[in-house]
Amino acid sequence: MAIDPSDILLTDRVAVVTGGGAGIGRAIADGLAAFGATVAIWERDPDTCAAAAESCGGLGVVTDVRDTGQVDAALQQTVDALGEVSILVNNAGGTFFSPLLDTTENGWDALYKANLRHVLLCTQRVARRLVDARTPGSVINVTSIEGARAAPGYAAYAAAKAGVINYTQTASFELSPHGIRVNALAPDLALTEGIAHLANGTLSPDSAPAIPMGRPGHVDEIASAAVFLASDMARYITGQTLHVDGGTEAAGGWYHHPQTGRPTLGPA
Repeated sequence: MAIDPSDILLTDRVAVVTGGGAGIGRAIADGLAAFGATVAIWERDPDTCAAAAESCGGLGVVTDVRDTGQVDAALQQTVDALGEVSILVNNAGGTFFSPLLDTTENGWDALYKANLRHVLLCTQRVARRLVDARTPGSVINVTSIEGARAAPGYAAYAAAKAGVINYTQTASFELSPHGIRVNALAPDLALTEGIAHLANGTLSPDSAPAIPMGRPGHVDEIASAAVFLASDMARYITGQTLHVDGGTEAAGGWYHHPQTGRPTLGPA
């Protein structure tokens, strides 16, 4: 079977991107649209929702994906306006600093709902319709490098992101007989509005010594991977977590010393 350049195209497919109002989500929405998909943005902020929908020429649905009723309503509105959804990007999420000994039950539950619960809700709702219609699909879950390593001060967030990775594996198996592929993207440091806020002006777009490739990622680089996973170019890939991280996960703590360039493990 020869590779056909048209396999990367997403023409006539409907995609949903949760948390698509800014950052990685907005870049993914723009990327999917550039390759032919019609995109619905599910975003709880009305202003960024509208701006992102206009940017990708799609539909903006103001939605809090932590809420079951709102997810059901958003899916129905999307199907009524655009047609059946065959690409779902579970991108919504967020975090805050919370040392383990100080993390409250409410804080833990909030981070679970923000980063893991909605992955089940949205996948389940979209997949049920695909199964009933006997239509294949692609689900892409945005997790994080923090789901695969220790994250001091962010234990609840990291646990939720680790949950996304395992959920991706399990969901991929259960949905594989129906032709529905489930994969995940795990960025490291990426240049987003949220990361810029956490970094408080200290983030450089050209330098990140702890990353083997020496710089933060760009949201469009993550979007490129999402387009690939959504397309028929990835038709035989499911259950995988693709680390779009400049080599961080593979390096296992090694980095190039910023002064000498020598491979270094641990403190300089």
